[in-house]
Amino acid sequence: MIERIGISLDEDLLRRFDRLIAAKGYQNRSEAIRDVIRDSLVQREWSDPKGREERVAVVALVYEHDASGLAQKLAGIQHQRHQAVVSGLHVHIDAHNCLEVLILRGRAQEVLAMGENLISTKGVKYGKLVPATTGQSLR
Repeated sequence: MIERIGISLDEDLLRRFDRLIAAKGYQNRSEAIRDVIRDSLVQREWSDPKGREERVAVVALVYEHDASGLAQKLAGIQHQRHQAVVSGLHVHIDAHNCLEVLILRGRAQEVLAMGENLISTKGVKYGKLVPATTGQSLR
């Protein structure tokens, strides 16, 4: 069942939101707002310190392959928690830079800690952790 609601927004904020959703290809404001709400709910799921459920996340890392021992440090972190690493993909972006994409699985706090450990490793140029969900609670 779909419920209709009304919201009040500042004119400038609404204009900026409309530009954002047009650039992303949304057909209407409702679907864009639903996605914002879903994202907030997933973030909340992941932040529950008592959460015991298994979670899955994607970690993307960009780094220079020639950086002193960096690849070995990243591999070492993965080996320490090898049971959490479901899969990995290594891509050579150019002659000097690599993209590593990892899928991690485990309890939310453990997956977040491992992802942040990888991202914060000295020499990583860019890192992003994206929490995933089955979407069962978002219907």
